[in-house]
Amino acid sequence: MGYGIRLLVRGDYACYTRPEFKSERVSYDVITPSAARGVLEAILWKPAIRWVVDRISVLNPIVFDSIRRNELGSKIPPNNVSSAMKGGKDLHQYINEDRQQRATLLLTDVAYIIEAHFVMNKQKAGETDTPEKFYNMFLRRARQGQCFHAPYLGCREFAAHFKLIEEDREPESYYKDEPEIDLGWMLWDIEYKEEMNKKKTEYSFTPKFFRAYMKHGVIEVPKEVNL
Repeated sequence: MGYGIRLLVRGDYACYTRPEFKSERVSYDVITPSAARGVLEAILWKPAIRWVVDRISVLNPIVFDSIRRNELGSKIPPNNVSSAMKGGKDLHQYINEDRQQRATLLLTDVAYIIEAHFVMNKQKAGETDTPEKFYNMFLRRARQGQCFHAPYLGCREFAAHFKLIEEDREPESYYKDEPEIDLGWMLWDIEYKEEMNKKKTEYSFTPKFFRAYMKHGVIEVPKEVNL
């Protein structure tokens, strides 16, 4: 195991969209491990390291709220992006022509403690890359509130505020007296694969899920998940 960290993450709103709902956005009850990893990577991302989320502590009660938002109904096709990079098509979208109003079931007043560590990627690590180097780099950035991009809680408009926990004492969970709560199946992460096929690079994306149980406010995240 690499060097471990504990990070307090708070936000007024959060939405970790369940994939089984198509047109409307419905959030999971708590932050997903992949979203927690996204917060860590916003603070420090390097090709030489890979973040692994060990456990998530849910501090505040799980409270849902429903809102309606205006969203774009479509995305720019990847072929158009490739063409624009070669000086072809112009990339643009007109919100007035593609606006859709959708309902969102989101979380309010969320707070989590993310416990995680990183492992070294030996294939991409340089000669001067060491665990101590990246560990101290993360501590320095987290203490000063620095990040490569603003971390968010599921959706970019839901900002995440973070603080490094260095003392032994930490906030107590609202669910500290609950022996076990079954949160159902939750997205663990998405496995990316890159393969060469007939001199062409193809990418595949495979979602992986795990059964999430919250015991005394803490969710133990499995190290690996089999399909």
